[in-house]
Amino acid sequence: MTNFVEEMKWRGMLHDMMPGTEEQLAKEITAGYIGFDPTADSLHVGHLTQIMTLIHFQKAGHKPYVLVGGATGMVGDPSGKSAERNLLSEEVLFHNVSCIEKQLSKFLNFKDGANAAVMVNNYDWFKGISFLDFIRDVGKHITVNYMMAKDSVKKRLEGDSGMSFTEFSYQLVQGFDFYYLWKEHQCKIQMGGSDQWGNIVTGTELIRRKSQGEAFAITTQLIKKSDGTKFGKTESGAIWLDPKRTSPYKFYQFWLNASDEDAAIWVKIFTLLNKDEIENLEKQHAEAPHLRVLQKELAKQITCKVHDEESYETALAASNILFGNATQDSFASLDEETFLAVFEGVPTFHIHQSDLESGVNIIDLLSEKSSVFPSKGEARKMLQGGGLSLNKQKIEDLNLLVQTANLINQKYLIIQKGKKNYFLFVVA
Repeated sequence: MTNFVEEMKWRGMLHDMMPGTEEQLAKEITAGYIGFDPTADSLHVGHLTQIMTLIHFQKAGHKPYVLVGGATGMVGDPSGKSAERNLLSEEVLFHNVSCIEKQLSKFLNFKDGANAAVMVNNYDWFKGISFLDFIRDVGKHITVNYMMAKDSVKKRLEGDSGMSFTEFSYQLVQGFDFYYLWKEHQCKIQMGGSDQWGNIVTGTELIRRKSQGEAFAITTQLIKKSDGTKFGKTESGAIWLDPKRTSPYKFYQFWLNASDEDAAIWVKIFTLLNKDEIENLEKQHAEAPHLRVLQKELAKQITCKVHDEESYETALAASNILFGNATQDSFASLDEETFLAVFEGVPTFHIHQSDLESGVNIIDLLSEKSSVFPSKGEARKMLQGGGLSLNKQKIEDLNLLVQTANLINQKYLIIQKGKKNYFLFVVA
């Protein structure tokens, strides 16, 4: 066993913990859990802090429990929410639970050893409890005064939207999860983000009042970006762990584009590199910041962990196509999904296959067949200055005829103007 708390501290992950927690972890192999609500059919990078917490917990020799909230997902956690969430149907929830269970199984050892991870679904114990049983056996132990003192409740009551009884009761439901896992699985610790402290402590209080037992709490820092924008969000939305929702290329780019300040923090939180390895990376980065050593290693480590090495290599190749030397064959080596992900947001034009059969003059293509240039004169001027490329190859012939042989995967043309301006032509 190693010191889990010290590991969390030097990585900058620890936010708060209940007195006696560290002593409990030093005393014996301890079971602890983190809950994930199935509000979507994939987790996103905002969940990675908790996933990494469970990984470190298991590596320290303790037994992690992963709770997927098939029941709590039907209620909706009000923590950090300014308005009531839309409730999902049972069918959608169960689909989401199945997808999330599959994702989480990639990160933890569920098979071998005394501290093999265990996955549970709180729907399994809540489905047999009636409303009357719940308010009699659980509700009587926690006062309304206690529940209303929680920040997640106070903020909503002070706002305009108010709070439904459904969401008000959420902390009781989560508290009972902790009680059930403590009683049936000897789970003594619940972990979560710092916004979960109130819900977690309700669980420890229920265990104390209902069975005179002792349980503990650990919370992690909420991750923020140095520029003040929300972590895990981009202009196109959340960064998901499912490659169908966020391609490995876009996932890789998210981490690669981290600021120096963020990369220095995130490499400790989101990778398993040890202190010496990280200090070495920081030294290399300080000596040559323009090489972005920290960002590259951060992006590599997380992409390999969440996806796989092959996905990382594909993402790296795609990045090099845009920012390094590439050929028409380099483009052709990418699958269509990655290819389109690379050029997402690039101005796109459509041309007919028949136009290319006899060939289209490059100047006509860039001015008459598209609006890359407003006139033939401007297109010609840029060509004469050597500032245009077709499929990453500089165009030197002003009379070049673009033909079907120039197509990438028989469908695409890439025009590059200067160093950073790209245009995609799709042939149909």
